[in-house]
Parts: sequence; structure tokens; C-alpha cells
Amino acid sequence: MDHRQKNWLEWLASAEFVMNNKIHTATKVLPFMANYGRELRMGGDIRKRKKVESVMEFVERMKKVHEEAGAVLKKV
Repeated sequence: MDHRQKNWLEWLASAEFVMNNKIHTATKVLPFMANYGRELRMGGDIRKRKKVESVMEFVERMKKVHEEAGAVLKKV
């Protein structure tokens, strides 16, 4: 890291990754999870086959994530 902070652009993607992969203190959920409905992963095996969820399953899961985050925010 440059002490004059002229290389911040190099670190921006890393900072974004860290912030999106850290449980938010207010919502108690990962920001990436709240936005995309899944955990942020680095790497992994793309050849691994997983069950693809339906649109309705995704929508219901996202509703639950948003409801839980909203409930936590109302308590604050």
C-alpha cells in the first residue's frame, strides 16, 4: 500500500469483496446475500454440477432474506 494513497484503485476490488462478504452489523446478513441471494465465493470448481433453483424458489428465498434483514433493522 502506498502511504500517499495513490494506488487506491488497485485495492478497490479487494475492498469491495471484503465489504460484501462481511456480515453487516445492522442487518446481520451479508450484503451480497441480501442483493443476490447467495454467499460470495472466491474460486471454486465451476465444473461441479448443482441443482438450479427455479425462479419462484429464488424469489421466495430472497423475500425471506429481506424480511429477516428488515426485522433486524426495525429492532435497532
